[in-house]
Amino acid sequence: MYRNLYVLILITAGLLLPQLAWSGAAQWSSTNLQYLYGSSYSQIFFNTETSSLDSRDVSSSIITLEHVNGWKYGDTFFFVDITNPDRSHSEIPTSYYGEISPRLSLGKILNKDLSLGIIKDVLITTTAEIGQGFRNYLYGVAIDLNIPKTPVAQVNFYVRNEISSSINPVTDTGNQVTLVWLTPFSIGNLSFAFEGFFDYAFGMDHVEDNIITAPRLLLDVGKLWSAEGVLQAGIEYQIWRNKFGLDGIDEDVPQLMVKWIW
Repeated sequence: MYRNLYVLILITAGLLLPQLAWSGAAQWSSTNLQYLYGSSYSQIFFNTETSSLDSRDVSSSIITLEHVNGWKYGDTFFFVDITNPDRSHSEIPTSYYGEISPRLSLGKILNKDLSLGIIKDVLITTTAEIGQGFRNYLYGVAIDLNIPKTPVAQVNFYVRNEISSSINPVTDTGNQVTLVWLTPFSIGNLSFAFEGFFDYAFGMDHVEDNIITAPRLLLDVGKLWSAEGVLQAGIEYQIWRNKFGLDGIDEDVPQLMVKWIW
């Protein structure tokens, strides 16, 4: 348990270092801690009888630290997942995964309004994916959209560069489209948020095209006792087709979710 906490601290510190350099220019920021639980994640294993990869449904818990900020010339998003921090001795080992996604606003850099119709801004977008035994780098162009009642609406177009590793011994290059959204709304006195992402990775030679999306519907629980915007609870539904680019490995996981924001 303490080893897992140590790993989380190291990863978080590594992702935070760039933010400390930009902290003086930060105009806004939000950080949250999440707990998720689901019972139908696809655990991949090698089937010795068929000499092929197979999967079975397992239950897992995930602790996620998530941060986003906006600064003078763009914005940065990162998160760290620790999966099964309480199961280091089981057949489902503890694992970690993180992403950091800095973006540079061309409108802010050029000091020019680039909005046109539904387009709010154009950005240079990058992402680093870091997991146990692998890393991937993405870079490209993003468009922020101006959609009523939706303060966050992004379309990111990436070149996806998967670096050779112990998991995938081949360096591969393809493309990825990533959508991100946040839509708050109210029903009576209750406040909700519909948020999530959609990734479509395609065009690589050694893995299958794959889709992962995780829409969330969260209730502002804190508002019920005059602590609005502090605690949310609800459900996230994760859908993954060709998980890790493996043909036919699919995942459909409803996850219970609690989110503490500060």
